[in-house]
Amino acid sequence: MTICLDNVTYAYRRWSSPVLTDFTYTLPDGLTVLLGPNGAGKSTLLRLAAGTAHPACGTVTLDETPSSTRSYRRAVGWLPQHVQPMPQLTAHEYVAYAGWLKGMTTAVAHEKALLALGRVNLTERAGVKTHRLSGGQLRRLGVAATLVHDAQVLLLDEPTAGLDPQQRRAFRNVLASLAGEVRILMSTHDIQDLAEEADHVTVLYRGEILQSGTTKDFLAHTPPDTAPGRAAEGAYTALLDHLSDVDN
Repeated sequence: MTICLDNVTYAYRRWSSPVLTDFTYTLPDGLTVLLGPNGAGKSTLLRLAAGTAHPACGTVTLDETPSSTRSYRRAVGWLPQHVQPMPQLTAHEYVAYAGWLKGMTTAVAHEKALLALGRVNLTERAGVKTHRLSGGQLRRLGVAATLVHDAQVLLLDEPTAGLDPQQRRAFRNVLASLAGEVRILMSTHDIQDLAEEADHVTVLYRGEILQSGTTKDFLAHTPPDTAPGRAAEGAYTALLDHLSDVDN
């Protein structure tokens, strides 16, 4: 199952300039990292793909199922930038509640919640109140909440923001383990986040796709004098610098 945006135009207000215009994009298999400067349209793309925003024209579909339908929303998991704990709920109850909101019965939601927590390595924290989880654990909890209803596509908006290096590594390992089961589109400002480990990289600039392809294609833009371990950052900077040269 894959998400397709076809000739989509979207503006936050009728009188404002569109963030995306005649925008077409198909999410590939595996893990895709979404890069771009502030205002490039990353969050807008994710919100449209999640069905929480709807285009003025064009279509957003999942194997021809429109984004406005319940079956679309059941198949797509959406993790916004900020995961808010619910102090009165344990991790297990939090994920079960997310499943209930997606239309599951209480019994099924509680059963599936345990499975989802296991997929993100949080089984041992199932009985812990959510406000007692670390930042990294809370992000993983958010992923579990998107998985509880058997989502086929995960959309993650800046999921590693504010995490320390160890937490980012744990989160990256979780995503890598899930990439073979679901399609994942993850936006980030940290260029090194998965950019060399992802299957695909998409770069947005001013509402347009600047680069989209395999990670190998993306890293081919890395300048030859780039320091070891900085290939992804070098490739991204080279792409934007080239665009600046063209604009000037």
